[in-house]
Amino acid sequence: MAIINKSLASELIQMAKIDQDMRMNWIYKDADWEEAIDKTNQKRLKQIVSKYGWPTISSVGKRASNAAWLIVQHAPDLKFKEKCLELMEQLPPSEVKTANIAYLKDRVLVRNGKPQIYGTQFNGFGKNIKVCNVQDFEHVDERRAGVGLGKFAESEARLRKINIVKKTK
Repeated sequence: MAIINKSLASELIQMAKIDQDMRMNWIYKDADWEEAIDKTNQKRLKQIVSKYGWPTISSVGKRASNAAWLIVQHAPDLKFKEKCLELMEQLPPSEVKTANIAYLKDRVLVRNGKPQIYGTQFNGFGKNIKVCNVQDFEHVDERRAGVGLGKFAESEARLRKINIVKKTK
């Protein structure tokens, strides 16, 4: 598949790298949290979405489309998250990863004080990590499977391991 906008794809990938570098340094190297990164990335992604619409797989490639999702997932502006979620939900599965929609949907629901659907959102650290409220928890793994997510218990265990590392530093 040819990427139509290579420069935009490169920019999105670089923005996501900066996002992840900051988070990994915070977790593993006890570096400071840099709020400005999320704000700067959000500002630029707003410009991109305004000009091009949601960065789809066919327009920027899978990696860059995933990078755009990561950026909006960490964006501070809830209304912007909601707008991007709407745009992503309107696209066919070939244009946006359905697991990304699930993560963003859960993030938006939790930020709005509502139960999440897929069990992707947690609060706390280490032993105190707790999944945010999930509607119909008994069927969460069925819903997760439907969007390409693994089992809830596996995701929770992986997150606990990361958070224990941060907690023990």
